[in-house]
Amino acid sequence: MRRILVAVALLVGAASAQATEIKVIDGAAKFPEGPFVENGILYYAQYGAGEIDKWDGQTRSVVWSKAGSGANAVQRFGDGFIIAGYDDGTIVLTDAAGKTRRVIDHDTEGNPLVGPNDIALDGKGGAYVSLSGPWEPGPIVGKIVHVTADGTATVMAKDIHYANGLVLSKDGGTLYVNESEANRVIQFAVAPDGALSDRRLFLRLYELGEPPSAYPDGIKLGPDGNLYIGEYSAGRILIVDPVTKKLVKTIDVPSAGAPNVAFSADGKTMYVTAVDDKSGAPYPGKVYAVTGF
Repeated sequence: MRRILVAVALLVGAASAQATEIKVIDGAAKFPEGPFVENGILYYAQYGAGEIDKWDGQTRSVVWSKAGSGANAVQRFGDGFIIAGYDDGTIVLTDAAGKTRRVIDHDTEGNPLVGPNDIALDGKGGAYVSLSGPWEPGPIVGKIVHVTADGTATVMAKDIHYANGLVLSKDGGTLYVNESEANRVIQFAVAPDGALSDRRLFLRLYELGEPPSAYPDGIKLGPDGNLYIGEYSAGRILIVDPVTKKLVKTIDVPSAGAPNVAFSADGKTMYVTAVDDKSGAPYPGKVYAVTGF
C-alpha cells in the first residue's frame, strides 16, 4: 500500500458557471482501465501491470494481480469481483478478499475466450462481458458473453468488430456496445431472460463531430442519464443524450487517450482512466478525478 500524491490540478472551462477541475490521483498508472466505484472506493484495472487496484481517497493498494493477465476491467460480482483478463483470455471470479476462486476460459460452445475486455452488470446477479477478438482491424469476430453467478459464459452476440465497452440503459432494456474498429456504438434489445436481439446502429462517432478515425473504448451511464463514451484515440469523453443521440458536451483530459470512466455515488466526481504513451508496454498513464463537469 502506498500513498498517491496529487501530481497536477488543472482548471478548464473558466467561462462556465462552474470550472471543471481535473486532478491526478494516480500519476504512475500502467494503462488503467475498467473502473467502478463502491462505498467511496475506486477500483480499477491496470492492464500494463496485470493487476486490480483500489484507491480510498488517500492510498492505493493492490486487490488482485496475475502477471500476463492483461487485466482490463473489474466489477463487483456477488461478494467478490469479476475481472476481464484480456491477454490470457480469462474471466476471473474472486472472493471478497480478491483471491481467485474460479477461472473461466471457454464459453458454453467450447470456444476459448479471445480478448475479454469490459464488463456490464445485468442487475440480476450476472454480467455481460465483451470479447474483443484479436487486436487486428481485419477479422470481425468479437462477441458478447453473459456470465452467471456460477461461472457459466454463454455467447449472446457474435460478429462484432472489436467489441469493447458496454453498458445497460437505466431500464435494463437496451445494451449499448462500442464497436471500436467500426468507430461506432451499436445497441441490442435485452429480453427478460438476458437474451440479446434487434441489433442496430446507435451512432457513429463522426456524427458527433469527431474524426472518422475516432475510436470508442469504454462507455458508462452517467448520473445525469447521459452516455459517457471514452475515446482511446484522444483524451476525450463524449457525453451523449441516449434519446436524441446528440452530443451534449465533451470533456478533455491532458492525455493521449481516455479509455474509460466511473462515477462517485453522489455523481459529482468522474474518474477517468487515461493513457499517455501508447507506443508500448507498460503504456504509462494516469487516473484523473474530474469535478465540476
